[in-house]
Amino acid sequence: MKISIIGAGNVGAISAMRIAQCGLGDVVLVDIAKGLAKGKALDLEDARSILKINYNVQGSDDINAIRDSDIVVITAGLARKPGMTREELLAKNSQILKEVCLSIKSLAANSVVIMVTNPLDLMTYLALKVTGFSKNKVLGMGISLDASRFANLISEELNLQPADIDAVVIGAHGEGMLPLAKHTKIKGVSLEKFLNKEKIASLVDKTVGRGAEIVAFLGSGSAFFAPSAAVTEVVKAVAKDEKKILGVCAYLSGEYGIKDTCIGVPCRLGKTGIENIIELDLSEEEKEKFLHSADSIRNLLRQLPVG
Repeated sequence: MKISIIGAGNVGAISAMRIAQCGLGDVVLVDIAKGLAKGKALDLEDARSILKINYNVQGSDDINAIRDSDIVVITAGLARKPGMTREELLAKNSQILKEVCLSIKSLAANSVVIMVTNPLDLMTYLALKVTGFSKNKVLGMGISLDASRFANLISEELNLQPADIDAVVIGAHGEGMLPLAKHTKIKGVSLEKFLNKEKIASLVDKTVGRGAEIVAFLGSGSAFFAPSAAVTEVVKAVAKDEKKILGVCAYLSGEYGIKDTCIGVPCRLGKTGIENIIELDLSEEEKEKFLHSADSIRNLLRQLPVG
């Protein structure tokens, strides 16, 4: 199994570390910055003796290194700065990503592509259109990270272990996300049985703002520990053909009443990428908010250089 990661910044490099240490395959780390990926790959390899783990990580500034990859993870692009929304990244990152996706189309035509670059839903759509891959082969890591953040905040509120919480978030990866209290379970019991509407609303607001909160504290760059963990979870589901249900950004062609849009929904993942899209039973209010989230994505699609 060959797993390539394009972009050797914090998210890309730590994803490479996690994926390699999990034994998911041979990892290739690529970055346009001269020497960056090679240096980080050597550093990762130097840890093998200490960890007593055998893995292979290669680094390169040549995009041709991704040739014949089984999975390609895209983290390349500019990170958010304080006060910047994900949508404000659109113009610059779409140009970067178009070139990357043309290279993937040429060099790794049979790969499953996992998008991480923001604004994630729009970049996933761009990758799908530029590569021309089937819709199951291009997906975005986004709401699995948002769900983890929601679970963590719930755990702090209720003084529980995060592992006991199965959080569910759908919608855009950004301000348009929709954490679902009804579908979020604590040992099989809905979150609505534990907290009142006001407290749930507060946790939802904190979840939506968590990424921006981290950016503000860091001052430069954005989150990378949790995003890289979410990347690895998605890669593992594909590499190991786990048939696992995870929240990812997927292309909808009628599901939830939405067409020609990439947005976060629960999906069953396996070796071919997205094997099934899971349609949740949403209340009328949830449906309205979800459709509004999809509309916010669609309104920006025309700005993408897909031609």
